[in-house]
Amino acid sequence: MTAEVSAGPRPGSILGTRVRRVEDPELVTGASTYVDDLRLEGTAHAVFVRSPLAHARVTGLDTREAEQAPGVLAVHTAATLGTAWVPSFAQPHEQVGHGPLADDVVRYVGDPVALVVAETRAQAVDAAELVDVDYEPLDVVVDPEEALADGAPLQFPELGTNVVQSVRALHLREDRADVTDVLADAEVVVRARIENQRLATTPIEPQAILVDPRPDGDSEPATELTAWVSTQHPHLARTLIARWVGLEPEQVRVVAPHVGGAFGGKAGIQFAHGAVVSAARALGRPVVWAETRSEAMLSMQGRGQVQFAELGVTRDGRITGLRCRNVGDCGAYAGFGGTLPVGAGHVMAQGPYEIPAVDYSAVAVMTNTAPNGAFRGAGRPEAAALLERVLDLAAHELGLAPEELRRRNLIAPDAFPYATRTGLTYDVGDYAGALDEALRVADVDALRAEQRRRIEAGEEVLLGIGVSTYVEITGFGGQELGVVRIDDDGGATVMAGTSSHGQGHATSFSMIVADRLGIPLEQVRYVQSDTREVERGGGTGGSRSLQLGGSAVAAAASAVRDRARELAAELLEAAPDDVEVGDGGFAVRGVPAAPVGWDALAAAAAERGEELRVALDVPQDGSTFPYGAHVSVVEVDTATGRVRPLRHVAVDDCGRVLHPSIVEGQQHGGIAQGMSQALWEQFVYGEDGQPLTGSLADYQVPTAADTISYEAGGTQTPTHLNELGAKGIGESGTIGSTPAVQSAVVDALRHLGVRHVDIPCTPQRVWSAVRAAGDGTLPDPWREPPAFFDTLEAAGGPADGGVEV
Repeated sequence: MTAEVSAGPRPGSILGTRVRRVEDPELVTGASTYVDDLRLEGTAHAVFVRSPLAHARVTGLDTREAEQAPGVLAVHTAATLGTAWVPSFAQPHEQVGHGPLADDVVRYVGDPVALVVAETRAQAVDAAELVDVDYEPLDVVVDPEEALADGAPLQFPELGTNVVQSVRALHLREDRADVTDVLADAEVVVRARIENQRLATTPIEPQAILVDPRPDGDSEPATELTAWVSTQHPHLARTLIARWVGLEPEQVRVVAPHVGGAFGGKAGIQFAHGAVVSAARALGRPVVWAETRSEAMLSMQGRGQVQFAELGVTRDGRITGLRCRNVGDCGAYAGFGGTLPVGAGHVMAQGPYEIPAVDYSAVAVMTNTAPNGAFRGAGRPEAAALLERVLDLAAHELGLAPEELRRRNLIAPDAFPYATRTGLTYDVGDYAGALDEALRVADVDALRAEQRRRIEAGEEVLLGIGVSTYVEITGFGGQELGVVRIDDDGGATVMAGTSSHGQGHATSFSMIVADRLGIPLEQVRYVQSDTREVERGGGTGGSRSLQLGGSAVAAAASAVRDRARELAAELLEAAPDDVEVGDGGFAVRGVPAAPVGWDALAAAAAERGEELRVALDVPQDGSTFPYGAHVSVVEVDTATGRVRPLRHVAVDDCGRVLHPSIVEGQQHGGIAQGMSQALWEQFVYGEDGQPLTGSLADYQVPTAADTISYEAGGTQTPTHLNELGAKGIGESGTIGSTPAVQSAVVDALRHLGVRHVDIPCTPQRVWSAVRAAGDGTLPDPWREPPAFFDTLEAAGGPADGGVEV
């Protein structure tokens, strides 16, 4: 299911083919190495003592009994490790941070108050139980809307507010510059309060770090500290650790061995990493810390928004304006994820549609819950879910098929590059083409016929069909490092500044080098995620790896090829223009003679005191914008509320496809996570801030038995922003799938009068909606947003601590 919209790679190229992934043998045989597999001689083990309360003052902290326990080497508190803030991936508020351990006040269940270091993990666990902490409970606020209310408990009373950031922006077409009410031209207005629930990121490997504080004088420059970290960003982690301990980045080595997934939850380092680094330096011995699954459920959470959306349309289905007022839940200590409505949610508010006017306000607020971070898509899935939900409400109100309303408002292919109301420039796209392809593959007309048959027959198990179209932002510009070196044996070594945690970088980048140099794929070695070996890099996030790292590798490989051609021309006594690269090396075009192999070229370069090696930092001028359309089909049992997925069709466009199987793998993984958000997953807190879904016994991560086989395909519209024509694909599945699945559930119940069901569409929620429809007590999907927004809009700009875009 692929519609080609452009010429692909050159004939005979390995690019675009389904080669076997080169990294998989280690992963599937168990030969791969993760941080917690590593042990240096003399390694000690760290265990945190964590708060059982969501908000409390620490009135007593006695470590004496723990210090005397067998095997204990040290017990640290804020008094021994200090209270300076550990530098982090993002600091949304300049007056809010977290030291290596909580000091004086704890602000969520799980906030670490002490760190025990012992000879073995078992000894550290036992000693942690002996740390005696006295708490004075403080008032708790869990709901982000309630955290905005007057008199709400404050995380940091000295700030006088729980607000971290806010935005207030009015975006208009030039010919409507006099508009103050973006819904004024609407003939129909639909409104909804939409929950985008908090999720646990749940990668297969929790956070982990092994720190060796002993200098390595044999390296150049000398390494004062080495850390093995499960992270997405080795070079950023190095920078942050160096800043934390007062060293130069060159004095710190960070290695990310195999990383068992991240999904945004392992960006840079967390404050717990800073505590372990300091403990290792104080001890003068290696120290390892690996989270338990229960700890990981609290250290990596994402999403968490309450969205108030109003969409204006004409009676013939043209969008006239959109008003959004969104609340982001930062959790404790101003977690970065809660600020996404202010940033990504804002700039992506227009989605793939022509919307003449956008009125956008958002606020990020602190609560007594775990710090909220990025999760796959980081703000883009939330923005798409909001927009797709109100589009479905409008389609229902107008009596239009949901795909027809979308088709009437999608940005046309000849409008690109397209400047959005919110200040972005979409590079290229054919949004209607992706929608038409998804509808064709799903055969929506036949599905709707079956849906009508079940309704007319009075069956309890109904059919629902959901449609979504989306655009997302990836890459985010900047530059990345690509390195290609020819080795003595005629093979090649390739490096990039990105860092894989399952995406297939070794295969993709090796394919590029093999294609450019004619070296067999099995003779290309990939080196990554070691700051001693790879000079610099931006790491992996925002679906940037292929478009930035891959383009840098391609440029470096081309530069190596050009240098090698000149050297080969000298050895062959021919003009460089007459020499061409092929399998095995270089030869004179049209001359039937043995080529000069890469090993001979490497030797010839060495004789001259040179190396066939090129390192390039390749920039990309701006972001790329993948897009797509999804169709979801579900069965809904009206007697029990159970939802069963039947089919899911995805047509995702990520520009030129380098490796179809890797793209499909990313699609499948993203769809599974997005479908799971729509149907199953939700991290829930009680009113006292206690996690109610803090283990996998209570938190519903689907198994293979719960999901289905997805129909994933795509179109290809290459971007002009990089030489590969590539856009991102890692997050697309989560963006398109969640609203399609939610819409399918609501669609199954639409004839009963149900207009909205918040996600996750649990059996309880679906059953309740069916019962309320029968009783005539269905609630209005709209309620007015918090009064904070009245103040924000009346002021014409952001509140204290906010930003205006």
